[in-house]
Amino acid sequence: MKTYAEMTTELERATAQNDRLTAALRTARSQIVDLKADLERIGDPPNTYATFLRRAEGTTVDVLHQGRRLRVATAAQIDLDALTPGTELRLNEGLAVVEVVPGTDAGNVVSVVEALPDSRVLVAVAPDDIRVLRRAGTLTEEPLHPGDSVLVDLRAQLVRERIDRAEITDLVLEQVPDTSFDRIGGLSTQIETIRDAVELPFLQQDLYRTYGLRPPKGVLLYGPPGCGKTMIAQAVAHELVLRSAQVRGVGVAEALEHSAFLNVKGPELLNKYVGESERGIRLVFERAREKASANHPVVIFFDEMEALFRTRGTGLSSDVETTIVPQLLAEIDGVEGLDNVIVIGASNREDMIDPAILRPGRLDVKIRVQRPDEAAGREILGLYLDAQVPLRGDREALLDRAVARIYDTAASSAFVRIEFSDGSAETLHFRDFVSGATLRNIVDRAKKNAVKEQLATGEVGVTAAHLDDAISAEFAENEDLPSAAHPEEWARISGRRGRRIESVVPLLGLAAEQSR
Repeated sequence: MKTYAEMTTELERATAQNDRLTAALRTARSQIVDLKADLERIGDPPNTYATFLRRAEGTTVDVLHQGRRLRVATAAQIDLDALTPGTELRLNEGLAVVEVVPGTDAGNVVSVVEALPDSRVLVAVAPDDIRVLRRAGTLTEEPLHPGDSVLVDLRAQLVRERIDRAEITDLVLEQVPDTSFDRIGGLSTQIETIRDAVELPFLQQDLYRTYGLRPPKGVLLYGPPGCGKTMIAQAVAHELVLRSAQVRGVGVAEALEHSAFLNVKGPELLNKYVGESERGIRLVFERAREKASANHPVVIFFDEMEALFRTRGTGLSSDVETTIVPQLLAEIDGVEGLDNVIVIGASNREDMIDPAILRPGRLDVKIRVQRPDEAAGREILGLYLDAQVPLRGDREALLDRAVARIYDTAASSAFVRIEFSDGSAETLHFRDFVSGATLRNIVDRAKKNAVKEQLATGEVGVTAAHLDDAISAEFAENEDLPSAAHPEEWARISGRRGRRIESVVPLLGLAAEQSR
């Protein structure tokens, strides 16, 4: 006979087994319910999707479904007032709208040709395929401009989204530079010439019309590298904005917001794909027209212009110039009726630019930016060695000493001897190759020397010795001087054209003295 304890143990064991069986049955039941639901879903008719076009009578709407326009009913839970053209809808087996779903974020990207006043958009799907599409509801208030990239649903004939592509950002720098003419030394004549060419026609438009004067379309700044051409272009844009704000009586901040300095980046513009470089030119000018339409000044600046627009047929570059040059000419000629746009080009090799670009009516004004002479060099040195710089010594005396060293014609500063085909020869010194960039480098070297000495000894200020060392280092380095293996480069960079050079003989000069 079982004891009470044994019976209790068996009862507990049976209870536990029953609990396990109950849990298993519940799990099995749940799985059966899920399987039944899956079978019911599998057996449901498929749902389809459509694009909302417009509301119709009552609770019906017009949709685009598989390329066909249909008028369908809507479920009671659909908020008809919230539907906008382009909204994606789910339809049941009876083709009734039962759900609003997130719209597609993929499609074709095309370029805007023109935004029509009735909210339609003219787009270029292909070079020979121009279509008129409607805006999606989310794009109703979005400003669209020629050249903008947009995402379209060609089946629904809708423009869904404006796509911010990096191509314009890659090609240009739009912000107006914070560079003034006060920061440019030794180029007062060139600055006056370009201000007359650019500022006067823009600020005195009524007077120009009275006298029948035609504002120039473009300016070419040419001359040796490092002599301030880019700084002049930047200062033109900056000063033009400030003067425009004064004349119009608007704030500088507002003028800066609407004005633009389109600094075209040559390497990004020269695209290996056929037609892309020309398209880049069109985009730049389209952006200029857009900015100028608000009656604010726009400067388009092409640096190193010879690299972009070489003479056609020279064989000096790829065939890109045969198409990109005509595109630039077409754009410049097209600016004739457009106010407030000025094209400025800069070049170290103006002789390589296609002559058609330099003809009257295009880049009308040509300004040579020469190497600084002694007076100009002293002015430039003074800009960088100004009253804010700690000095040990009289500022004027330091400047005089530096200029005397830099523009010295002694044998120690001789670099090369040019031998001409007629038997004559000429010795070129460091002064023949000085640029504004060189002079700034000298002052920066002297300042760095002063900083190092102050850290070592506690002595404060730039000294004559610091300037001497900086000039000597710059003389010895002369990294920007062309190789003696290319006499024509020496002729160009020194301004001695017209005489054939037979050879260029390097001279040790100061570098030899320093090495001893």
